[in-house]
Amino acid sequence: MAAIRFFAGAAEAAALETATFDAATIGDLRGQLSARYGAEFERILGRCSLLVNGTRATDDAVPLSGSDTVDVLPPFAGG
Repeated sequence: MAAIRFFAGAAEAAALETATFDAATIGDLRGQLSARYGAEFERILGRCSLLVNGTRATDDAVPLSGSDTVDVLPPFAGG
């Protein structure tokens, strides 16, 4: 199972900071996250970047394995 780490607004919407999921691809993971955490989380997820082992996953076909770590990062503002 892949380890999922939620940050900022994504952590608030999921009401936790970490979870594990058994997903074959990033697209599969997105679907599972939306189903588990609901419409508000899905809205936030649509704006998030997903990093697999530190590399941005820009395609839903990116494969996942049980040893992967996926970071769910909402947009950040900075100065």
